[in-house]
Amino acid sequence: MAEPVIVCDLGRVAYKPTWELQKLLQARLVDAKRQEPPARIPHVFLLVEHPPVYTLGKNGRLEHLLLSEAALRARGAEFFHIDRGGDITFHGPGQLVGYPILDLDRFFTDIHRYLRELEETVIRTCADYKLKAGRIAGRTGVWIGPDARGPERKICAMGIRCSRWVTMHGFAFNLNTDLRFFSYIVPCGIADRSVTSLAVELGHPVNETEVRTRLLHHFAKRFEAALTFYEGRDAFAFLEDYLGRTDLAHWVKADHVV
Repeated sequence: MAEPVIVCDLGRVAYKPTWELQKLLQARLVDAKRQEPPARIPHVFLLVEHPPVYTLGKNGRLEHLLLSEAALRARGAEFFHIDRGGDITFHGPGQLVGYPILDLDRFFTDIHRYLRELEETVIRTCADYKLKAGRIAGRTGVWIGPDARGPERKICAMGIRCSRWVTMHGFAFNLNTDLRFFSYIVPCGIADRSVTSLAVELGHPVNETEVRTRLLHHFAKRFEAALTFYEGRDAFAFLEDYLGRTDLAHWVKADHVV
């Protein structure tokens, strides 16, 4: 039987409160599985876009951020040292960011397979646009090339955290992203490769709603999931009911002061 996953597209939301929201959702799923008998509540898959922000994973190196705090502020960007795996990356406008909050006990208890399935979801989405994407051994994420345009270029970064087999964090897929923001970091701690976007590879801007639809189709196939989709106010209404709160829409809006 397909696992129920509620997809909540929140639009543009601030990073820090969205990070806190992920923790609440993860805790909700962990608590449900601890009940006797376990409660089979739906998984949640957040889709968001963030204002410019740099995040450094728990084992990342701070020197991979090449800007001072003043320079960050001048570019309207924030910085957070967070609890996922991986090194430093950028989130910002024109990017499709996905945070699947899944109880892997109900899919498969294999973190490496989980990452490979997320990668495959993005690889197949790229293939819909006639782009040959793939993997590099030892380097998580999705890459384009090598090809006539040059060596491998990362189009989607990934980093996750798992507690009692319930996931959080996820992927950042560059669609119409301003890639100049990546010049201020050593992306994912990898100095010998560059970053790209779907728009750069195709030579024109992409319809982000269309990409989202294609990606969700492939996610449902790879994870054998039954998706229910909400966006905007409907997404917040679902989450407030799921968590028993009434303040989420205000709490995570993009101009929230944290």
